[in-house]
Amino acid sequence: MTLPLDGVTVVALEQAVAAPLSTRNLADLGARVIKVERTDGGDLARGYDHVVHGTGAHFVWLNRGKESIAVDLKSAEGCAAVRRLVDRADVFVQNLAPGATERLGLGARQLRANHPELIVVNLSGFGTGGPMEQRKAYDMLIQAEAGLISITGTPETAVKTGIPTADIASGMYCAQAVLAALLRRGRTGEGAVIDVSMLESTVEWMGHAMYTQMHTGSQPPRMGLSHTSIAPYDAFPTRDGEVLIGVQSDGGWRALVTDVLEVPELADDPRFVTNVQRVRNRSECDALVAARTVRWSTADLDARLAAAGIPAAQVKQLDQVVAHPQLRARNRWRTVGTEHAPVEALLPPVTFADVEARMGDVPALGQHTHALLVESGMDAETADATIAGGIALQADRFHPAPTR
Repeated sequence: MTLPLDGVTVVALEQAVAAPLSTRNLADLGARVIKVERTDGGDLARGYDHVVHGTGAHFVWLNRGKESIAVDLKSAEGCAAVRRLVDRADVFVQNLAPGATERLGLGARQLRANHPELIVVNLSGFGTGGPMEQRKAYDMLIQAEAGLISITGTPETAVKTGIPTADIASGMYCAQAVLAALLRRGRTGEGAVIDVSMLESTVEWMGHAMYTQMHTGSQPPRMGLSHTSIAPYDAFPTRDGEVLIGVQSDGGWRALVTDVLEVPELADDPRFVTNVQRVRNRSECDALVAARTVRWSTADLDARLAAAGIPAAQVKQLDQVVAHPQLRARNRWRTVGTEHAPVEALLPPVTFADVEARMGDVPALGQHTHALLVESGMDAETADATIAGGIALQADRFHPAPTR
């Protein structure tokens, strides 16, 4: 069976996290993704660190399954080659600074003049227009502007999320938009110009917190591991650690206190019988639960909660996540190649019953430059001369994954 996006070609003028995540998702689904990089170091994420056998962790995460062409877009030859590749593509995704692609001759209007069925996605921090259009837009800054930091952390300390939430949100919406545009084009033949804003993507994810503020006039407090509108919902002590418990229904409360904590008299206690009452009396509720959970070890309490159907979890460290028995039991890890050595990579969370995602290698900078220059219309000698002249860069090493 074929993957859903087999036959779709995407050219991506991208860097950092948001756009690369989007196009990696498309590559996993079968699209051919041609990644355009600078000759002087390529995508910024390549150099964020060198923890994956010499390659940046962000880059390995976000760029498997792509082909890399490294060209100087300030040169006429380099820009023309990319333009010719886009002319043959289905989708063009970019997240350069606002106005940069237009100055290169790669703006949506310029590209679609003779290629109206092309789908162009412009992913930026604040969207097209508005007073902040030209502002720098790193993930932490967007988290701040979107209000995410204001509700994340403890009452004493605001924090950003431990992953690049704004980047991920906008990258996922970008991929979703491409899929929708391809579906429409299949019906109508129409291309599209799509604007994706990191700010708007993240504000959309603010969801219930934003509506709470809008309709109560009050800023939702930072709750740490707790929840503004559910109780008990927090970390509770055990003999040797802690377990997270999240009771979201009144039936769940009854099961917790009766079947797990062995204090059935609390099931009908008027202070706790409904979630509204438990939230109103949160301190007392949490204290009573904690006084009972501490009787068991973490493993034993976790098992009791699972047997009773109570939502609960142990707080795992990342080494435990890598070895997570659920991921291993479901055979979710594969091996992909990188510039320096093969590495493990997690299958994408969307699983088709009849075909596995395309887990392609993570390209070295300019690994496919010569072949793509020829594909763009250059003859082999001209491509050689372009590389020799420094207008383009061809990688000279790569370590593919073992044959699957």
